Amino acid sequence: MQELPVISSVLATEETRVKKPNWLRVKLPIGENYRHVRNLVDTHKLHTICESGNCPNMGECWGEGTATFMILGNICTRSCGFCAVATGRPDPVDWDEPQRVAEAIYLMKVKHAVITSVDRDELKDGGSIIWANTIKAVRALNPETTLETLIPDFKGEKDNIQRLIDVAPEVVSHNIETVERLTRKVRIQAKYHRSMEVIRTLKDGGMRTKSGIMLGLGEEKEEVLQTLRDLADNGCDVVTMGQYLQPTQKHLPVVRFVHPDEFAFYREEGYKMGIDYVESGPLVRSSYHSERHVFAGEGRAAWLRSKEMEQ
Repeated sequence: MQELPVISSVLATEETRVKKPNWLRVKLPIGENYRHVRNLVDTHKLHTICESGNCPNMGECWGEGTATFMILGNICTRSCGFCAVATGRPDPVDWDEPQRVAEAIYLMKVKHAVITSVDRDELKDGGSIIWANTIKAVRALNPETTLETLIPDFKGEKDNIQRLIDVAPEVVSHNIETVERLTRKVRIQAKYHRSMEVIRTLKDGGMRTKSGIMLGLGEEKEEVLQTLRDLADNGCDVVTMGQYLQPTQKHLPVVRFVHPDEFAFYREEGYKMGIDYVESGPLVRSSYHSERHVFAGEGRAAWLRSKEMEQ
């Protein structure tokens, strides 16, 4: 099996060299459906986090005819230490983008779509108006399509968050990314408790909420468990957990590769804390299997069935 060429097979720091284990090998993107999605993205001049984020699951997801669209351009105003998306001064807002995204989703005939965005801190509304317009446009053209929206923190501005609540996508996700101690290093312009407050605001507004955590950046086991507790306490319904992969040598190095058994442990603990759906594994990313995260109770029911079979 070939490796998707998104990161080096050996990641180095001055003191250590960490070899990528076999469980992180994935197939190269091939196939008719992959080419079809590739052509649609190029034709409609759309941005996807699949490409900008160097996602290791791009071949699998695009091969199934799905993609995660990134709105508000492909230049972010923040400079997170883990992220492959370019940082700088973004282009002006493209007010026609919502319609192009809606048309692409229509042409792809997808039943579930994921939309995310860069941070646009230079905008008073944080990009929330474009966000709301995009959801409305997608719904108008694709009334049967369910939506997950992976949003920035909007600096915690509740008026901007409310715009998302008002248009009510099926799932609203905001990633905590890492444990509290590492937040300043990993998410330079973000704040751990502000992100938790965003999730609480969304939950209080009636949304099905979701967040994601990367492992392998130097976090301790108890810190991961505390992050899961904090998410559960703030009303997070769905949590995804995956291995951090260094996109370039300019980004934060991988401190360790987390074994699949440890991911399985966190999955168990998350369910015990009352989280409704826990997706945990080395190659899990925010939008991986996201169509399964829409329906309340399904993840927990599957987990309970597995527990009964073990008895």
